[in-house]
Amino acid sequence: MKRFASACVFVALAAISLQAAPRIFYSKVFKGSSPEYTEIVLESSGEATYKEAPDDSDPLKFKLADADTHAIFALADKLDDCKRPVESGLKVANMGEKTFRYEDGETKNEVKFNYSQDLDAQALLAWFEKIAETEQRYIDLDRTVHFDKLGVNDAILRLQITYDAKRLVDPEQFLKLLDRVANNESFMHVARERAATLADLFRKPDKTE
Repeated sequence: MKRFASACVFVALAAISLQAAPRIFYSKVFKGSSPEYTEIVLESSGEATYKEAPDDSDPLKFKLADADTHAIFALADKLDDCKRPVESGLKVANMGEKTFRYEDGETKNEVKFNYSQDLDAQALLAWFEKIAETEQRYIDLDRTVHFDKLGVNDAILRLQITYDAKRLVDPEQFLKLLDRVANNESFMHVARERAATLADLFRKPDKTE
């Protein structure tokens, strides 16, 4: 009986621990853009998902580096865990409705805005824009690798431009696709060379950056 009670306590504590793990939700709705919808959910562990439709049941999954995850959660903390209003109120062009939501157990704080002059909100938005751009590059490369071999070289060039602009996060997620191109003679030689070069960079990041 004691053993059963101990097991129940352990399960309950584990459930509480899982529920208490904070996460940050970001979405952007911008009609006429491509994509028109983006959504990112980041767990405090660094595990994350990316969607381009609210009802996407099979989102992209990836993991951010600890330093990146801590930086994003630190910015959310500066925004009072997304309780502080950040909309500028200025009459500016429609830039899409952005949503930040902080979730921790039963706590759910949400703020929406079109344009913000708040420096912390701008910094947090910049992080999520970089993540979204990265996952769009992944979708682009994955699609061409599987369905458009002639387009692979251009997809790799776009990926390299994003990397050179220091807008790529979690580059390790691309290694499987890049290795597939580099080691498969059915792809163009120039694409294979570029894939191998990028894969090497992603495995050995510049320590000076």
